[in-house]
Amino acid sequence: MRARSAEDLPPFHGVPLPVKDLLDVAGWPTTHGSAGAGHEPAAASDLVVRRFVDAGFIPLGKTTTSEFGALPFTESEALGISRSPWDPDRTPGGSSSGAGAAVAAGMAPIAHAEDGGGSIRIPASCNGLVGLKPTRGLVTNATVCAEGLATSGVLTRTVADTAAVLDVLARHDPAAWWSPPAPRGSFAAAMKADPPTGLRIGALTDSPIEGIHVHPACVEAVTVTLRTLESAGHHIVDTRLPLPRADELVAAFTTIWNVGGSGIALADPDRVEPHNRALRAAARSIDSWSYAQGVRKTQQLSRRVVEGFVEGFDLLVTPAMACLPPLVGAWRPGTDVDPLAALRNSYPMGVFTSVFNVTGQPAISLPVHHDDSTGLPVGVQLVAAPWREDLLLQVSRALELAHPWTGRRPPVS
Repeated sequence: MRARSAEDLPPFHGVPLPVKDLLDVAGWPTTHGSAGAGHEPAAASDLVVRRFVDAGFIPLGKTTTSEFGALPFTESEALGISRSPWDPDRTPGGSSSGAGAAVAAGMAPIAHAEDGGGSIRIPASCNGLVGLKPTRGLVTNATVCAEGLATSGVLTRTVADTAAVLDVLARHDPAAWWSPPAPRGSFAAAMKADPPTGLRIGALTDSPIEGIHVHPACVEAVTVTLRTLESAGHHIVDTRLPLPRADELVAAFTTIWNVGGSGIALADPDRVEPHNRALRAAARSIDSWSYAQGVRKTQQLSRRVVEGFVEGFDLLVTPAMACLPPLVGAWRPGTDVDPLAALRNSYPMGVFTSVFNVTGQPAISLPVHHDDSTGLPVGVQLVAAPWREDLLLQVSRALELAHPWTGRRPPVS
């Protein structure tokens, strides 16, 4: 039926949107990036996908992901190698690899992505895009994923697009296990308000995991951002975030993450990749008591960090990653001896992002900088208190105006 006027159309009428291959779209198979998954068409779309469709988006296809979203590289037996439009020898990040490559290459203006340890913010940094991980519980699906560590969002070129899509996704959901009341106002409308001033801005540039070197360009991205924010009237504070010990955080996170990823039904478990076979075996060794203790520990660590954050900061600035986008295959060394070396080799990509999946705070990667020697984009991460996406987006928009990035495109080969 033809609409009577533009006002009758949904906000994203006719906009193509690729969907990460971890969510069901009715009539399409969901492979989870695995050669071991079945290829039966999904009977119904996930709730997040239905919200996109109701807003007028047209599902364009499925984008590649690492198997079960476990790594920030997609180089899988099922899907092959996903490469960066900026440099085909490098990864586009992940696990929303195809989403980042699709938007950076101009295949779509917006792409669905999911983030359980940095999988929206990492490809945003690798591809020169905007990537927001919303507050835990703000964007609901039919079930809670990995005790709330993971959430859906999008990759875009502009802060305004990210805000407008968040209005579509952040709906009060009375049937959800965790769901806040409806947001106080439109996130898109917040883009038109005067940006706040006088905020307490903290910084973190040292790796939360000892022994991980932070690339100078990633530190410089934080320096550039702080300089811009200070000149806009904000106050840079020298307050330390009360981060837990790295071993505590990693142990609690992996207890939940391993079990969460092990519940995916498989047609051929023997075709699962070695690191995920090891993770699934580790999950089977976790008894219910240990799992419950891991969940409890995660909540305790989260409370400690968030209480310290609210007391000390309005926003925190960190590198999005500790490294430039790695070369394809950088996750492989040592995996022939220990398949879980794949995860350890990936730590520099997620060391600044994963802690805020544990705390559930909103965090965004912005392409404020680039590396002079390689020309590659370098993202900076901004973090706010829970439910303060409005503040995060307003400050992000001010940074976008100060450091215009929407015209930057990968080189044409």
